[in-house]
Amino acid sequence: MLGGGSRLSGAPSPSPLRKRRKMSKAGRAAIAAAQRKRWEETRKHRAPASAPKPKRKLSAAGRRAIVAAAKKRWAAKRAEAAKQAGA
Repeated sequence: MLGGGSRLSGAPSPSPLRKRRKMSKAGRAAIAAAQRKRWEETRKHRAPASAPKPKRKLSAAGRRAIVAAAKKRWAAKRAEAAKQAGA
């Protein structure tokens, strides 16, 4: 096996061209009906879809506060960079 050779031992493989099993129309109909019944049961127990929450809106004051905080952080970062460049 480790030599990299073929794994075929000369024995014929068991029935490579096996005939496909067919299902009758009645059998397929019975399976389809059962599946429809299962789906119907799950739909009965499902809660109705609720309306999505309205989007939240940022107030002008809130936006100004965020901008001011960002400017303050950037100013501190620039001051730190200038301090290290000068040293």
